[in-house]
Amino acid sequence: MNWFPLGLTYAAMYMGRYNFNIVKNDIGAWYHLDKAQMGLIASAGFWTYGLAVIFNGPLADRIGGRKAILIGALGAAAVNLLIGSMFLNGDASKVLVSMSLLWSANMYFQSFGALSVVKVNSTWFHVSERGIFGGIFGIMISSGYFLATTIGAWLLASFRSWTVIWFVPAAAMTFMFAVDWLLVRNRPSHAGYADFDTGDGSNAASAEDAPLPLRDLARKVFHNPIVVSLIFAEFCTGFVRQGVMLYFTEYLQEIYHLSKKEHLFWWTGIAFMGGGILGGLLCGWMSDKLFQSRRPPVAFLFYLVQVVMLALLGMTLGQGTQGGQVWAVLLLGLTAMFIFGVHGMLSGTASMDFGGRKAAATVTGALDGIQYIGSGLTGFGLGWILKTYGWDGIATHGHQPAHAWVWVGSIIPFSFLGAFIMTRIWSAKAGAGAH
Repeated sequence: MNWFPLGLTYAAMYMGRYNFNIVKNDIGAWYHLDKAQMGLIASAGFWTYGLAVIFNGPLADRIGGRKAILIGALGAAAVNLLIGSMFLNGDASKVLVSMSLLWSANMYFQSFGALSVVKVNSTWFHVSERGIFGGIFGIMISSGYFLATTIGAWLLASFRSWTVIWFVPAAAMTFMFAVDWLLVRNRPSHAGYADFDTGDGSNAASAEDAPLPLRDLARKVFHNPIVVSLIFAEFCTGFVRQGVMLYFTEYLQEIYHLSKKEHLFWWTGIAFMGGGILGGLLCGWMSDKLFQSRRPPVAFLFYLVQVVMLALLGMTLGQGTQGGQVWAVLLLGLTAMFIFGVHGMLSGTASMDFGGRKAAATVTGALDGIQYIGSGLTGFGLGWILKTYGWDGIATHGHQPAHAWVWVGSIIPFSFLGAFIMTRIWSAKAGAGAH
């Protein structure tokens, strides 16, 4: 009753975050904006999120995860409603500026999502259980991709106006705000259970944890070489993750001629969800059961498999044929499996391990923040590369791309770098403690 509503709220917030990815090319075509210009909107949101999550981490540690998720859900719902109303009323004469500002506001409130999930669960689960529950965290993220991609594409195909893709997430987040208000509690003792030592190096459980001073929180994050290494690794994860997620719609349309209104495109969201669920659970299980709750070895393996999946994405198979389209959708799901697995492991689990109960949200903020700094480079940066060089290095009008090596070639080095960083903290593990 505590974890499930929290996870569903996070999934609903993802629907109100990745809906932009689904309609990005529609907005661009309608308002005559190219990939680089639309990428500026994405970068504004990513970097707002990156800065906000760093500052909101200590805030969530002080106010608790319950208040954090309530603020995030309600704020993001309101901004999605404003964006939909703007487009519905045709009031978008300066869409590049207005959308950048509104999207940044949405991403500010979105930044409370991961912080609240990790903060709440840092008091509810022992270190030895967190790998598996990190996998469940990945399931919730993957469900959000399903809502944004599959349900979002269905909404676009079923309604005349693409503005509906803003209103439905707003309603979902508002509903989950009410559910969380009734059900979510910060710690076991707030729900009538006994608090316990979670084994992450925090002091023994008490009725309430006094918040750490800001200076102590900063020291806990930036004076810990393991956390600093994880921060750099998450920068790499951010570029890989958003490099795929921000452009997969155009990839399917421009290389494989797969429209969002076709049923096969809807399966992309299911592929993301299935891949994310398998990746999150496999990553968590391997970490807890095969590597004694050590996170880096599994992350290392997943980073390397990302390289293989991305290389396969760079190829084309039949292009516009049915077989080629199915191949592309399956590959996107497999790629998501190894990207989301690492993301859930580092941001959702390692942050609890090395931050402890008192600093879980702060460490999550640092990891998620730098991840979105890296993500911001995929907006205007990768957008400019694709605009200038095309998918295959031949940016000519009417050209049929033969492959997508420019796209994946810009992403793959970050997977290699993430794998290398994991070798530097191979044996890192949270402090032992009694269950």
